Amino acid sequence: MTVMRQTPDHAESPGPIPREFAAIMRPELPSLLKEMAAEIVTAIPEYGHLLEGPNSRVIKIGIEQSIATFVDRVAAPTATTSLRDDLCRRFGRFEAYEGRSLDNLQAAYRIGCQVALRRVRTVGRRYNLSASFMLTFADALFAYMGDLAELSREGYVQALAELGEEPDNRRRRLLRRILGGTAVARSALAELAEHAAWPLPEEITMVAVAPGTRPARSALDRDVLQDFADPEPHLLVPGPFTEERRASLSGALGGCRAAVGLTTKLGEAADSLRWARHTLALAGSGVVGSGGPDDDSLILSEDHLLPLWLLGDPALADQMARKYLAPLVGLTPAQRARLIDTLRIWLTTRGTAGQVADQLGVHPQTVRYRLRILDRAFGDQLAHPDDRFATEIALRALHLRRHGEGGGTSLS
Repeated sequence: MTVMRQTPDHAESPGPIPREFAAIMRPELPSLLKEMAAEIVTAIPEYGHLLEGPNSRVIKIGIEQSIATFVDRVAAPTATTSLRDDLCRRFGRFEAYEGRSLDNLQAAYRIGCQVALRRVRTVGRRYNLSASFMLTFADALFAYMGDLAELSREGYVQALAELGEEPDNRRRRLLRRILGGTAVARSALAELAEHAAWPLPEEITMVAVAPGTRPARSALDRDVLQDFADPEPHLLVPGPFTEERRASLSGALGGCRAAVGLTTKLGEAADSLRWARHTLALAGSGVVGSGGPDDDSLILSEDHLLPLWLLGDPALADQMARKYLAPLVGLTPAQRARLIDTLRIWLTTRGTAGQVADQLGVHPQTVRYRLRILDRAFGDQLAHPDDRFATEIALRALHLRRHGEGGGTSLS
């Protein structure tokens, strides 16, 4: 059959390649795939992280399917290509979501094609394949690569239409590079920023937006970078978060819940986003509120620094509670709750029995009785400055979590 370059939906089998050739190539596939991956990563280091990241399995399956399908169609010209087609479109969609052009993906296809041709030349010498066969194979392989590229382009264009962004996605790509931290050279960021027509600021403030919500993009200030393709949407606001910025962003959010991180240097943007996301999570669990007007959907991390610190590592907070509140572990939940509240207020206020009683709503004599129990239970722990401080931290963290989750005082 004559080699033809057609659209993927109507592509025919590669040219007049003997079906027996598939049996020759199949044993070569495992090592061929490894060689392709190695050369692609060498030429495109950015793909090295992908082949080791959370999407590595899908990517490797996609590469494998692309090559295996070519061989399958040599053996059976009517073999289905639906799985390969879907994976190639997903490759294109992924590039769009990552804010990249299709240049890297197309380069990867070319490299894979070159590696395959090199391997076939080796196999050809082993089996004394004719020069005409080699030319036919090369034509078929390049036509097949064109099909892969076209499928990926379809996925890419579809994703861009869904995202509603400019075709090159330069600003989203820039934002993702900024969040890469200090590992990204400022010169590289400056080049990307210039292409995106976005002046690099010295300081930034990150904003985490609740998943599943979509602010009006057109209402955002032009210099605000945005990534709504991420499962956890976020924005980058150049400079400090002023009252003017707050008013503007509140209007653009249109009621969407969001949390504002702390203002940091450009290279520390990932920290600002981490704090913003943590603040949003604490707000979602009821630990913190907006601290602003009732209709304000923005929550500021700077208004909740203590909860951010105390609950920054819940597992460690649990360990501290187990260690420093261990003297109370043998009590009933009701007894433990009363003593924990009494000890927390006393350590926080250093007030008299009467002052503590006023906050607890009990009689001063009840507070004195509880303090005697606490003194016997904790012994020297409350007399040692470091241990007393750690005990107060454990109590405050426990209180915050109880307030947000409505939980008990279990120390197990």
